[in-house]
Amino acid sequence: MPVTDRLESGFLVLADISGFTAFVTTTELEHGAEVTGTLLDGVMEALSPPLEIQELEGDAVFALGPDDTGAPDLSLLEAFGRAFVAFRRRQHEMAMDMSCSCRACRGVQSLSLKLIVHHGSFMRQVVRGRSRVAGPDIILAHCFLKNDVEPMTYVLFTGAAVERIGIDPVGSGMRRYTGKYAHFDDVDCFVISLDRVGRGGESGESEMLLRLRSLLGDLALGADPGPQDDLRPVVAA
Repeated sequence: MPVTDRLESGFLVLADISGFTAFVTTTELEHGAEVTGTLLDGVMEALSPPLEIQELEGDAVFALGPDDTGAPDLSLLEAFGRAFVAFRRRQHEMAMDMSCSCRACRGVQSLSLKLIVHHGSFMRQVVRGRSRVAGPDIILAHCFLKNDVEPMTYVLFTGAAVERIGIDPVGSGMRRYTGKYAHFDDVDCFVISLDRVGRGGESGESEMLLRLRSLLGDLALGADPGPQDDLRPVVAA
């Protein structure tokens, strides 16, 4: 095995724009690409650090959180909250800019963000001077981009991810989702919906960040969410 190949483990995170295909096929190419690029740029800035941006994949950002970096799991949860806020903020700014009336600039509000969070192993390789990661868990994480989860804005944690963080998904009222993909055993996942959070400008952004941080932070610490922190009204039932 070449010395450049090494086995690692960590979080595998995909931040994906929901509604991307419909958006790019019905809007002007130049402004459509600019709009989605601006949104993804904000997400990448929010995720890194503590995550390591591995690749930009069209309408998705693929990022890694290797276990050996020593970054606490709670810092990852904070980054997830920042990513949703950054996406909403840039989306709101573009929607409020009336200098352009093209379909792309006027249709930006139709887009939303979802996060796929898995924990597993991967092989880090260098091929002809280019770094890449590979392995079954990488493939599995990407499989979850294609699912029938109904909310548009959500975080989907695989069972391996919630176990690593220490979340009690049943006690928190998170919705169970079973992923069924060829060549893999059925995978239990748990979904937090944020469709009804963060739509009120800056106040909504603060609400989204605080609620996501509070719920996930308390769960990760093994505590029960208090009444003031209860996200169950916005968790998909």
